[in-house]
Amino acid sequence: MPTIPIGILIGSLTAFLAGLVAFRADLTRARGGKILAFFALFLLPSVALWAGLSQHMEASKSTQFCLSCHVMEDYGKSLYVDDRSYIPASHFQNNRVPRDEACYTCHSDYTMFGGVKAKLRGLRHVWVEYLGTIPKPEDIKLYTPFNNRECLHCHAGARSFTESSSHNKTPGMLAQVTSNQLSCMSSKCHDTVHDVSTLGDATFWKEGSLKP
Repeated sequence: MPTIPIGILIGSLTAFLAGLVAFRADLTRARGGKILAFFALFLLPSVALWAGLSQHMEASKSTQFCLSCHVMEDYGKSLYVDDRSYIPASHFQNNRVPRDEACYTCHSDYTMFGGVKAKLRGLRHVWVEYLGTIPKPEDIKLYTPFNNRECLHCHAGARSFTESSSHNKTPGMLAQVTSNQLSCMSSKCHDTVHDVSTLGDATFWKEGSLKP
């Protein structure tokens, strides 16, 4: 049996009680009626607003939500490029990140308020989608350079990371990476990310789908 979202339940209860107070204003003359009016006109609407906002903010973490804008479609396609040098594709196809929250997982700053900042950036993107000037896919850039911290959140200490020959090409290279002195996105390292400008010549992994 399908469940009814708590926001709808609270909203329905709020509407019912508010209607009751509106049509039976005489109830507010008594102490109990005043308490009812407080719940109907202030407390429950606040809870309903919070519940709805919380539900939508949680939904904004989904890959489906991130790729729902037309300008992001090529970025969604790049997750299926059949080429290991495409870092997002490699992570997505091999379940190194949860597929249903792939964008959020890689583009959240792993700091105290990183998740909040990521969601606020998402709201900014929604604003641009409906009321701003939408850039071309190839013109979309990160707000700030990608910090190695986001990669090391998962890879730090992993044997495949520390013992990889590509991370030990020169003495001290691994230390430079872990201290963020050498970017993971450096040339000849992991500089091929989404690269939406080359999708026309790419081959794609046939399995899987972003659709629910």
